[in-house]
Amino acid sequence: MGGLYDSGRHFLRANWHLVENGWESDQSKGIPVPLQEEGLKEGEKLIPLIAAEGLTPQGGPLLDLLRGRKSRRKYSAGNLTLDEFSFLCWAAAGIKKHTAKYSLRTYPSGGARQPLDLFVHIAKVDGLEPGLYRYQPVEHGLVLMRAGKDTEGMDAALNGQYWNSAVVFVWAAVPYRTEWRYGPVSHKIIALDAGHACQNLYLACEAIGCGTCAIGAYDQVKLDALLGLDGKDRFSLYAAPVGRAD
Repeated sequence: MGGLYDSGRHFLRANWHLVENGWESDQSKGIPVPLQEEGLKEGEKLIPLIAAEGLTPQGGPLLDLLRGRKSRRKYSAGNLTLDEFSFLCWAAAGIKKHTAKYSLRTYPSGGARQPLDLFVHIAKVDGLEPGLYRYQPVEHGLVLMRAGKDTEGMDAALNGQYWNSAVVFVWAAVPYRTEWRYGPVSHKIIALDAGHACQNLYLACEAIGCGTCAIGAYDQVKLDALLGLDGKDRFSLYAAPVGRAD
């Protein structure tokens, strides 16, 4: 039944034979481990978020959150508080343990390689200027990349799926972080990582009375350009508008 789709299915299989029989990873060659985040550039300032230990406990029992979790596309006009937004960032990409070579996040990542960067387009968060930000997981803070809402640009990049959101979360893939260890089987792992991260966001939104809806049907060229990504070694992979549930 596969027909024309067979070649596209290849990366989803457990193709570990590709890394056997003499294949050598960059890790085994002694090539230095890739950095886990894009560092601060000259002139950039870190905007700290509320640390995990300082966040207000949110939500009900996990059973209730799982029962209530669903994709939501209608949002009220209300802002998110800084506490709520900090919680969502930490749930979507936050670090629980960090060393020079790896980090453990709030969601699982194959080999702890963490191939995803998080960008946030903010329109309605108390205490934060509207604009496009890069999340810095090691520091649990933000870097302002470009001020201004530009909701039209984001809506176009999301193919009309902005939905009057307060924030849009976009995960970008940095494939080499996983390829450094797993080479030709990396891309299945990266896709799985993105799913783990977004499910965390879904449950975190449910806990604070917000909604989200994961988007795969975005315009690759427009979204990469909006985020300033090269589209090859770093490119948008998954997006999720978030707003207060209507």
